[in-house]
Amino acid sequence: MRKIIFPMFAVAAVLFVAGCANPEQKLGRGLSNSFEIVRLGDMRRTIEQTSLIDSPGEGATTGVIRGFDRSMARTGIGIYEVITFPFPPYHPVATKYLTVDPVSPDSYTPRLMADPLFETDTYSGFSGGDIAPFVPGSRFSVFDN
Repeated sequence: MRKIIFPMFAVAAVLFVAGCANPEQKLGRGLSNSFEIVRLGDMRRTIEQTSLIDSPGEGATTGVIRGFDRSMARTGIGIYEVITFPFPPYHPVATKYLTVDPVSPDSYTPRLMADPLFETDTYSGFSGGDIAPFVPGSRFSVFDN
């Protein structure tokens, strides 16, 4: 019991001294970036950009390799930020080819899910949004204007 109390007080002291906003932002940014391996937004965006801009015939090869590299880099940065969130510095990890926030392809912008929890409509049960945003490549929306 004594071995557990001192580390708990040390962590509490670090969080108390650091304040709440900066570690909270760093943890949120880290969690968002660490789920990139599931979301694969960087991979989809890089494949799209490579196919449309860089080399139209090589989106399936070069784009996949670049996208996988970016997704792994973002996941690694996210894991690093989750592990080190109570300790300074709290600014985003700087890279020259990754943005601070996760990205999506230009042809798709995620919105709210079509679920009775979000803005319900009494007649149909839902009022719009993405049907399955957790499925990679899902671009079907209900009531899209």
